Amino acid sequence: MEQNRAAHAFATLGHPGRLAVLRLLMRFAPRGVRPTEIAEALALKQNTLSHHLADLTASGLVQVERRGRSLFYSADLDTTEDLIGYLALDVGRARPDLLAPLLSAQKDTAAMRDTDFDVLFICSGNSARSIFAEALLRDLGKGKFQAFSAGTRPGSELNPFALEILKRNGHDVTGLRAKHLSEFQKPDSIKMDFVFTVCDTAAAEECPPWPGQPITGHWGLADPVKAVGTDAEKALVFAQTYGALKRRIAAFVELPFESLTRIALQTQVDGIAHDSEPAAKV
Repeated sequence: MEQNRAAHAFATLGHPGRLAVLRLLMRFAPRGVRPTEIAEALALKQNTLSHHLADLTASGLVQVERRGRSLFYSADLDTTEDLIGYLALDVGRARPDLLAPLLSAQKDTAAMRDTDFDVLFICSGNSARSIFAEALLRDLGKGKFQAFSAGTRPGSELNPFALEILKRNGHDVTGLRAKHLSEFQKPDSIKMDFVFTVCDTAAAEECPPWPGQPITGHWGLADPVKAVGTDAEKALVFAQTYGALKRRIAAFVELPFESLTRIALQTQVDGIAHDSEPAAKV
């Protein structure tokens, strides 16, 4: 990256509000997010957010796409990569004592192992979507995966409509329960290979970087718990959510893990969300 362009990008990120916007967009990457949803997640006034987005777009860190009447803002991953590379390789002179901590946990050139992957699905309530994902991966995973789920604000009970859908599709629900995310953030917790958010609320949560450098993905879906209408209409929404997750997880378990580098695997994970469903609301 050219020095003046890097300086412009660093200056843009020197404001905590603009930095917060980019960090939020990175949690949804490569998907785009509507300005109203960014403002709500970060508690920003619309006019303040507009200035931040304009500055980030001008610096090349953020790109915007119009879909119908809506604008979607997303992190420009190429520019972000260039900026990180400039900081590490040009400013940092590629010093091994600076780069080693970033590279020690995972080697990008190494293919992922093909057994015993630990996968965590995160949602807000851990009562439906993430529970669906845990049960689906456990039963579709062909012995390669150990599946877990958790919520940022879990309820005390699983949703009865979700349990009924799982039972109807042949899943054992005996050991399923709502769990708080903190259960998986202890020093002796299992080091996850993959961490997925399956609701937009969870993706917008301010969470620390996950230890162990797992592959991360955002497979956001609308919350079926918020469905209204008759019980039959609500059950249909839960069934549609289950079906959407089943398609994604079925595609995920078929990936050739033994031959993919981490970059290729991240691209595949992002593509599963992009190809399976249109972008969901935050």
